[in-house]
Amino acid sequence: MRYVSTRGTAPVLQFDDVLLAGLARDGGLYVPESWPTFTADDIRALRTLTYAEVAYKVIQPFTTGSVDDAALKTILEETYAGFDHEAVAPLKQLGANDWVMELFHGPTLAFKDYALQVVGRLFDHVLAKRGERITIVGATSGDTGSAAIEACRDRENIDIFILHPKGRVSEVQRRQMTTILSDNVHNIAVEGSFDDCQDLVKALFNDHAFRDEVGLSAVNSINWARIMCQIAYYFWAGAQLGSPEREISFSVPSGNFGNVYAGYAAMRLPIKQFVVGANRNDILARFFESGVMKMEGVEPSISPSMDIQVSSNFERLMFDLYDRDGLAIAGMLTKFRETGIMEMSQGQFARAREHFDGYRLSDDETRAAIRDVLATSGELVDPHSVIGIVAGRKCNRDKSVPMVALATAHPAKFPDAVKQASGIYPDLPERLSDLYDRPEKVEPMSNDVGALMAHVRDRRRAA
Repeated sequence: MRYVSTRGTAPVLQFDDVLLAGLARDGGLYVPESWPTFTADDIRALRTLTYAEVAYKVIQPFTTGSVDDAALKTILEETYAGFDHEAVAPLKQLGANDWVMELFHGPTLAFKDYALQVVGRLFDHVLAKRGERITIVGATSGDTGSAAIEACRDRENIDIFILHPKGRVSEVQRRQMTTILSDNVHNIAVEGSFDDCQDLVKALFNDHAFRDEVGLSAVNSINWARIMCQIAYYFWAGAQLGSPEREISFSVPSGNFGNVYAGYAAMRLPIKQFVVGANRNDILARFFESGVMKMEGVEPSISPSMDIQVSSNFERLMFDLYDRDGLAIAGMLTKFRETGIMEMSQGQFARAREHFDGYRLSDDETRAAIRDVLATSGELVDPHSVIGIVAGRKCNRDKSVPMVALATAHPAKFPDAVKQASGIYPDLPERLSDLYDRPEKVEPMSNDVGALMAHVRDRRRAA
């Protein structure tokens, strides 16, 4: 399998090089040169498999030529054996053709575990084979950081630096990062928003001399391996609910567009519709209404993992909408950064709207929705997952088709918001019950690229 950049001028790479590179040299994101084929019989055969077996069938075509099949199978079996639900990604029915897929049964209680626990092991496998080491620098709006740290802690060939926006993640999210005291783990609290953190990371990747000096790599969803692993749970849901004979729709609470793009990559399933759920920072919902993407200020919300205005993975969708014209994508995104506005042609916008809808909820509407879902179904959900549930119900184009909302985090990751909405304080699982008592390790930092470079140089372990 070979991979190309969305901006058209970076080298074409194999999977192992894409894994370690993260961001392409031309500033673009890597995508497969061509998509694997899954026949109706292939999809039908998934129905009797375990989650790890489904993941292997879906992921293996993307790693061909780079990761030994037996090693990949072992990595996936070991990863998902550690999750705390036998089904790994259980589906729950809330009503007629109204479903939730729980993606919070991994070690850090968020959907990011489903990819990053695999990616951490893939890093280990590839680095050991090559005799190399890397420095991971990533930005998080809350959940990626803890999942990445958990996946990479104590790994001999990896140093990991995670940036989060100071005061803009929940206390549970912060502590899941800052209470990991491993020598190779470094937490940085940046004065600013998630977009500021993300821009700092991209600046480091775009400085090729620094990138080569420290062996820079990424765990954000800019890294194709993240998307690749997430494709698996869309196939899992489809197979469980009757694909390929039956269509299926998905509703995804989204900030950076990575999770829902993984669904788009699973379009070999008969998928009817994607609904993109948003909070008050609704750049994606506004785009799917108008065809215009316009940056506005990021406002803190009770669903902080979606407090984003620059959705990096949207570039991957654009690449397909513009028939893989990398130079056109590069020009549009340069202009977007300069002006804060990007408008698609009517033709491309119509193509996007064939499958995508967007819907936003305010904080008050989110709290009301948490109460309503609890009252009608008995399920206590977090302020991100509930946006997915409500958005799917409001935008469902065909109620005869199952709508699956992705529950992206355990309610205990956002206990204050859930308690305020429902009157119930969700407890952490027993293995995390002492989280509030653990010591923290974190470094405050201004929004400054030079300071970040110096910090990484100073703290990373010698090769």
